[in-house]
Amino acid sequence: MKVILAESAGFCYGVERAVALAQKTAQECGGCRMLGDLIHNAYVVEDLSRKGVRKVTDTGELQAGDTVLIRSHGEIKDVLDEMENRGIRCVNATCPNVMRIQRLVAEANAQGRRPLIIGDPKHPEVMGVASWCKEPLILETPDEVQTWLEKAPENRYIPLTVVAQTTCIRELFETSSKIIKKECTNAKIFDTICNATHKRQSEAAKIAALADVMVVVGDRKSANTKHLTEICKERCPRVYQIESADELSPDWFNGCCTAGLTAGASTPAGIIKEVYATMSEEIRAAEGREESFEELLNQSFKTLNTGEKVTGIVTAITATEVQVDVGAKQAAYIKFSELTDDPTAKPEDIVSVGDEIETYIVRVNDVEGYAELSKKRLDAVKVWENIEKAVEEKAILEGTVTEENKGGIVVSVKGVRVFVPASQSGLPRGAELSSMIKEKVKLRITEVNRARRRVVGSIRAVQFEERQAAQAEIWNSIEEGKRYTGTVKSMTSYGVFVDIGGVDGMVHISELSWSRIKNPAEVCKVGDTLEVYVISFDAEKRKISLGVKDHGVDPWQSFVNQYAVGDCASVKIVKLMTFGAFAEVVPGVDGLIHISQIADRRIEKPEDVLSEGQVVEAKIIAIDEEKKKISLSIRALLAPAAEEEVAVEATAEVE
Repeated sequence: MKVILAESAGFCYGVERAVALAQKTAQECGGCRMLGDLIHNAYVVEDLSRKGVRKVTDTGELQAGDTVLIRSHGEIKDVLDEMENRGIRCVNATCPNVMRIQRLVAEANAQGRRPLIIGDPKHPEVMGVASWCKEPLILETPDEVQTWLEKAPENRYIPLTVVAQTTCIRELFETSSKIIKKECTNAKIFDTICNATHKRQSEAAKIAALADVMVVVGDRKSANTKHLTEICKERCPRVYQIESADELSPDWFNGCCTAGLTAGASTPAGIIKEVYATMSEEIRAAEGREESFEELLNQSFKTLNTGEKVTGIVTAITATEVQVDVGAKQAAYIKFSELTDDPTAKPEDIVSVGDEIETYIVRVNDVEGYAELSKKRLDAVKVWENIEKAVEEKAILEGTVTEENKGGIVVSVKGVRVFVPASQSGLPRGAELSSMIKEKVKLRITEVNRARRRVVGSIRAVQFEERQAAQAEIWNSIEEGKRYTGTVKSMTSYGVFVDIGGVDGMVHISELSWSRIKNPAEVCKVGDTLEVYVISFDAEKRKISLGVKDHGVDPWQSFVNQYAVGDCASVKIVKLMTFGAFAEVVPGVDGLIHISQIADRRIEKPEDVLSEGQVVEAKIIAIDEEKKKISLSIRALLAPAAEEEVAVEATAEVE
């Protein structure tokens, strides 16, 4: 029989940080308080109590000036605010991963989005996170997510920000995420499952699949220990969850060849060591040999070699370096100069405590017990590999234009300089290439010479494909009456051409406005955004006729609702004729001012008094509802005494 010990068993970074912070605070303050259990492990809580960290269950037990530790699972925001207002000093031992989730839901709340937490609604971590926002939605399983969406169709349109409890089983979160992505129209999903938790769960699943018996060590209140047990039960016929070695039974291992051992994130190394030693007695009895826990633990350490890749967890960010736990005897760190090529970037913008990070080993010093790592060197290798792969797969990459070069521009793609010839920049011939500097662009790599560190790309190729795809989509879905938001691309005397997403349509001058216009420039210009609809189209000839005027609105009805005979109106002269002038009363409705009604004296022609575009006051002296004609008079306002004569003449004109 053999025992397989999980490498990741025991304290995670967040728990280790909380316990260390508690011990340090108790030592500095000569004792302190913790509000509830600092972590979900009774043995650790008892040990802290002996070191001067006394547990309180209610803030009423605290007084101004007291120092209290906030547990690793976090605390309800109102409780924190209340203690702060009372002058109680809070030392925040909340796990950095939990604090990140609290920030995410608070930001979502400020943006008017509804936070959705995938997790156990009764767990203190979830309860604490939920308190950082209004109307949080907490769902534990994919079935609950599906039921909530089906309960009310409008739920699919709510702006959602989705997060997960740090110890959530990954399968549950990923299944829930797939449902949300498929059903919801406005969801932002953040994978907030702790990397250490995911690693521990994955490792437990692998060991359980190999073992005849699986032992999971951890407090029964611990959510991550509970999830480890559930995962193991899916793969191993016999799984036992215990809190200490005292609970082990020799009968569990009868007929067993392989036993697996893992532990929750709140389980101290001493308890794991004791359980492992007890289980190992079976090995000593069966194989007649003895191997200490320390020896096995040393064997589990990685061997670091210069030039190799290694993955670790960020444990601290200091003023000069990033410290990384790579599961080796040596302490590993990354100098800031080896973190990124970007001189303006801050370390906290690139990595956070608790992040899993892949690095390159620069140097190993076994004598002094440290290893120097580099992230940027590994990133550079990966980028070149991705660039070469992009050529093979004809993939589209994104980058930022950094400079204008002889004959083209330079685009930075994850630190690699890509030269784009002017002819492939996507700009018209002779255009100023410098206008693209700092612009984010999509491009396709067309040539790579790694030895010469030369990369050539094309923005134009991507733009062409995007236009082709957009055009195909337009022609596949176009129909009469369909509305689009378009951009004016060019203008003629008879109308404008509007781009509705890769395809140009024509808006005739008569469809631009209800008002009478002589040139499209009177109502729009190149670059303007227009709301248009399809009047007709010919897919074979690739022609589309568009309109801007809303034909659902009847201008004549608008006029009738607004004016009556005898009313005065400010009208715009739109056309001069030998017999009078036509004036716009409301957009789409013109009235005639007969030459005899233009002035209070006899005139030879209308242009002696009026000009096109002029706005004048006129009186409505007749309306022909059947023929939709209007008679106007300026003279009636100039010579009120002659109104009766005007009315007689106007009636004759309408007839």
